[in-house]
Amino acid sequence: MLRDKNLIPLSHQHQHALALCVRIDRAVQAGDADIRAFEAEIQQIFEQEIQFHFLAEESVIFPPAGKFAEMQVLVAELIAEHTVLREFVGLARRLELDNTTLQKFAALLSRHIRKEERQLFEQIQQLMSPEELLALGNALNEALKPAQELCLLSNQATRLRPKTP
Repeated sequence: MLRDKNLIPLSHQHQHALALCVRIDRAVQAGDADIRAFEAEIQQIFEQEIQFHFLAEESVIFPPAGKFAEMQVLVAELIAEHTVLREFVGLARRLELDNTTLQKFAALLSRHIRKEERQLFEQIQQLMSPEELLALGNALNEALKPAQELCLLSNQATRLRPKTP
């Protein structure tokens, strides 16, 4: 199903976070993950985008979605995952990540995003009226304004590097 235009701002942010997950996974698999650089980038992306994203989902998306009986378990799972992801960010802030926890963070974030895209958003689009989706989109735009006013800059140390022969 095509993504409703009112949910696209969240989907765009999901793409940013998935790119981070891919870079983490590749760096860990290659054995050259710069843990401190990834900790700094996780902190930056959380402060500039993810914290606003989570708050928008928790205040704008989850409450109306949770009113549908068929979505209550999913919403509860997503809220619990937000808590665990915030705990990983706390580890990054305290410089306590290692290869294993970095990889666990990326795996959880990736699964979480895919769950939102494939389950939450799809069900919202099926269950809500066009008017409800428009109201949701307007509220999302307002909630995400602080993130839109910031500029994410990638960390040179965490960029993908070409494979050496």
